[in-house]
Amino acid sequence: MRSEEVYEKLKQWVEDNRSHTMLGEPAQYIPALANQDRDQLGICIMDIDGETYKAGESDVKFTLQSISKIISFVALCHFKGLDFVLDKVDVEPTGESFNSIIPFEIHRPGKPFNPLINAGAITVASMLPGDTVSEKYERFILFVEGMIGHSLELDQEVYESEWKTAHRNRALAYYLKESNLLDLDVEEALDIYIRLCAICISLEDLAKIGLVIAHDGYDPIEERQIFSHDVARIAKVLMVTCGMYNSSGKFAAHVGIPAKSGVSGGILASVPPKWHSPEKAFRKGCGIAVFSPAIDVNGNSAAGTMLLRQISEEWDFSIF
Repeated sequence: MRSEEVYEKLKQWVEDNRSHTMLGEPAQYIPALANQDRDQLGICIMDIDGETYKAGESDVKFTLQSISKIISFVALCHFKGLDFVLDKVDVEPTGESFNSIIPFEIHRPGKPFNPLINAGAITVASMLPGDTVSEKYERFILFVEGMIGHSLELDQEVYESEWKTAHRNRALAYYLKESNLLDLDVEEALDIYIRLCAICISLEDLAKIGLVIAHDGYDPIEERQIFSHDVARIAKVLMVTCGMYNSSGKFAAHVGIPAKSGVSGGILASVPPKWHSPEKAFRKGCGIAVFSPAIDVNGNSAAGTMLLRQISEEWDFSIF
């Protein structure tokens, strides 16, 4: 498919799905996110040559929020090994809300069900290499910057807003500390977790990360292996089974690509290579990033989800 056709289709599909922003609202429980423009919808797709295809509000920057969970999982596995991480965090869906305390009270699992719920992500963040919060943050940010090729910044307003309202996450952290799962004190573990959520990123940066995950940890643009095939494989499994909160099953059925959402309205998606149907777009795989801050009851971008569904159906992206 010619580049001009791809651009035109993306522009049309963004406008087709813009009305779906009315199906959600910006995250109200984080004051710094509550006033985002709900009508925004943007997308960036990056192919193996580094060519980007953008439409809508594609130059906006936003905070990673829960998208950071899959990246921190990958980073920790890269630094300390997959076996080490899976000994501390499982890879099972919960059926509960991403910030629920119920699994600890009812099941007493001994470790978080997966790294994409808050309990798992706090555990993972606390185990990043380094002795202090600053050292752990620095190692993580350097890992991400190594993938995207430039520096990133913390959104201080969002960080402070989340810190002041992190009551449930603080309660989760105490449960984790009681279970001897944190490498830091409660406040320090919460601090590093919130810092990762508050990193500011662009759609193009996120699409590059999605591209690397899609290609099993290999950067096809720079032609280098960033993290192992095994880590990328588990990351994609987690994205399919747990990446879209309690809508993960429906997303897998109707969109069918590994993805991770965040309550700021971002979605990171990875489309692995698919060699049949060569007339379709992006047969060699791609990374996709979508942003629209109006989120639904499950915490996923309402319009972003619908846009990805249309793209996947039209271009046969589903891995199933």
